[in-house]
Amino acid sequence: MSKTVEMEEQLAHLAKAVDDLSDVVARQDVEIAILTRRVEMLMSREAEREVAGNSGSIPLADQKPPHW
Repeated sequence: MSKTVEMEEQLAHLAKAVDDLSDVVARQDVEIAILTRRVEMLMSREAEREVAGNSGSIPLADQKPPHW
């Protein structure tokens, strides 16, 4: 096999690897955005719980069920 053919094969494999990695990065970007929104939502909920806790009432999630 000639050196040119070997180099072209290596280049083709590298191009495929770059495309595959690009797809992975794009999927991770979407997943990070989703997770960031979820964390923000949870932080907001926790802030609301803290405010409710300071008003003297027990947050619903921390109350014992009626059968206890």
